Amino acid sequence: MRGSSPVSPLAPLSSLPPAPPLPSLAIGPDRLWNRNFRLFFVARTAALFGDGMIPVALTAGLLGAGRPHSSVGYALAAWMGPLALFVLFGGVLADRFTPRRMMIIADTLRLIGASALAVSFAVGNPPLWAVYSLSAVAGVGAALFQPGVASTVPRVSCDVQRANAVLRVSEALMTMAGPAFAGALVGLASAGAVYAANASTFLVSGVCLFLLRLVPAPSDDARRGTFVAELVDGWREFRARSWLWGVIAIWTVYGFAVLGPMLPLTAVEVTEAHGSGTYGAMMAVNGAGSVVGGLLALRLRPRRPLAAGATALTGVCVNLLALGLGLPVFALGAGQFIAGAAFAFWLVMWSTTVQTQVPPEALNRLHAYDVAGSLLMLAAGRALAGPVADRVGAPEVLLAGAVINVLAVGVLLAARPIRRLERIR
Repeated sequence: MRGSSPVSPLAPLSSLPPAPPLPSLAIGPDRLWNRNFRLFFVARTAALFGDGMIPVALTAGLLGAGRPHSSVGYALAAWMGPLALFVLFGGVLADRFTPRRMMIIADTLRLIGASALAVSFAVGNPPLWAVYSLSAVAGVGAALFQPGVASTVPRVSCDVQRANAVLRVSEALMTMAGPAFAGALVGLASAGAVYAANASTFLVSGVCLFLLRLVPAPSDDARRGTFVAELVDGWREFRARSWLWGVIAIWTVYGFAVLGPMLPLTAVEVTEAHGSGTYGAMMAVNGAGSVVGGLLALRLRPRRPLAAGATALTGVCVNLLALGLGLPVFALGAGQFIAGAAFAFWLVMWSTTVQTQVPPEALNRLHAYDVAGSLLMLAAGRALAGPVADRVGAPEVLLAGAVINVLAVGVLLAARPIRRLERIR
């Protein structure tokens, strides 16, 4: 932050002030479902439901129009690329103009893009440049939206962990419901109808965010420097917290070597051995595990959340080993369930720690660094998974991922700033 004394990246935790509590309209620590949280919950649920429709809508629309299979990949890249590229700028803008405003602007952009695609697919076969451009608009909207989520959660709930756990359960359910709904709607109507439904979810999200009544936070009116200076200040804040950059540094390796290859190789291995129906069932089981992981995070309140979350990540090894060893379907399902629960629990612990430990005036920018790094390494891991698996074998890549998973957990628990960081609230 401007005006603060410099802090060494290796400074002990005691030298770093915890984030001051944010004002909230929630009344009492046990009142999770206050008006603001209900509105935010509906906004996030609707937006996540809409995001889940996009891959199905793009695939059905482009292939139905006779476009090559490669066009689907390019369209998805046009959506994901701007998200990874502009999320850092979204973090700065959220800190400068308040997260709520930026999220409303983001939903407006996504509403426009989805509406235009709905009309384009409804009246005919839109040119590829139009599909790619409108998909990029949706990606920019997602980049402007995502950073503000981190700082909004503490402002709509007194119990940040419970709020994150509820949102994680909702995300798991919408990850399953969005594609399923889109697939059914494509069968009954068309890709244009899916995009029309997609647009309506962003309208619901934007209206709910507009209706939020948040008590102003001191950081809303803080003096800001230039855009570049704010970006640099965010980097200083990032480096000043060894637990934060330590986790993200480990996570770049984890995302690239474990999470990145896991999804595409799971699709290939399960589909080739047991059919596409079994693969769909495995994804549903993984989603059910994520729901359970969120519910566990709703109940359990470990004193050291990062240590507890890191320990839970060992559950991902069960899935990698089951896939790599070619175990029967029942074992594959157990692995997917345990991995989903473990990963969801970690995400709640991580989100809660960041939202309560980082000062509000820098939270959006630091969250943006986290999102950008995770997306880039995850994308790189997915892109290279196929070529590497073709060369050395998919089971070998999955088993190597299990070993790296254990090593990553070990490093997380061995790092004192990470292992001993205690919860604030």
